[in-house]
Amino acid sequence: MPSYGRAVVISRKKWNESISELDVRMDDGSLAKALSIDTLVGSAQPGDTVVLNTTAVELRLGSGGYHFVVWNLSRPTHSVTNLGHIMKLRYTPLQLNVEAIEEIVHDAEAPPEETKNALSGMPVIAGSVHSQLLPAVITLKHLQPQAKILYVMTDGGCLPAGFSRTVGFLKENGDIDAVITTGHAFGGDFEAVTLAGALSASRKHLKADVAVVIMGPGIVGTGSALGFTGLEQADIINCAWALGGKPIGILRISFADPRSRHRGVSHHSISVLSVMSLARAFVGVPKLEDDRRKIIMSQLEDSGIKSRHEVREVDCSLVLDLLKECDLKPSSMGRGLDDDPEFFMAAGAAGILASDAMSDPQSKANGECDDKRK
Repeated sequence: MPSYGRAVVISRKKWNESISELDVRMDDGSLAKALSIDTLVGSAQPGDTVVLNTTAVELRLGSGGYHFVVWNLSRPTHSVTNLGHIMKLRYTPLQLNVEAIEEIVHDAEAPPEETKNALSGMPVIAGSVHSQLLPAVITLKHLQPQAKILYVMTDGGCLPAGFSRTVGFLKENGDIDAVITTGHAFGGDFEAVTLAGALSASRKHLKADVAVVIMGPGIVGTGSALGFTGLEQADIINCAWALGGKPIGILRISFADPRSRHRGVSHHSISVLSVMSLARAFVGVPKLEDDRRKIIMSQLEDSGIKSRHEVREVDCSLVLDLLKECDLKPSSMGRGLDDDPEFFMAAGAAGILASDAMSDPQSKANGECDDKRK
């Protein structure tokens, strides 16, 4: 069961319009930090008494050492301000109503053939961890400065979009034009019930040139072949193909991760691309030194990924240059660019392939799948 505690707010600092960071004094007199998702529980002010969910901190999980405000006892009322009647976090005490983009773009009468081509060849970058977002987007935006790029945040990691500093940075810089939060994720510029609805609306309603689909911060994993939320990358690839898009899968690569299952090509990517992906996708591999190249290529060959997907080696020196110049320093699992360059290069490779797909609209990653679908 979750654990709870009561505290008094000492100070408040806003991260953004939806999330505030609080310094609090617990009932036992100890000092702690908490986050308030203001769109769910209202804003807390110094002197307010709040109830906190303390579970993640007590379990020493990756929430950054923060408790979360469940309820403000000093300000117990919080009026509904959102439009719409679609509920996210359904059947929980914090369920909230949103207006889904599928309601706005109502196409119940769309014929099947139109649905199958809803993306009209739009490239869809499919990632598996949030730290792939920055290199993929800034590389693509550098190569295609006029491109309209939408970020679709799934519910495989954290649920509030405001929790991501990367999203705020990319939006402020104009690198992404809008955010759609899908499933139980919330707080984007638009809300979606399903990934398919989000992708279709990205193209047909919001006129996107490329969609980048990756969960928010905080992947869930068990160390097993199938028990990790990054497995949704296969669903993204399959959905993009089913709607007539060009799926581009990001490889998770590392030579710095101490866990053997993540060395070279991560077992996450192998499970996704060799087992769960039913559609053929573009997969970019950064050009590496001979010894590391041999390891990667051997893993891709032995797992069957090279035969199932369109694997392309990509010169990613540009990616490293862009990330070195970026005001937001990339990080994954606490490792930066100098510690684990291949991880970020692999994500940037997807941005390069998406740019190539935009430049050559006749290119098709999923030709074999097209024949099966007819």
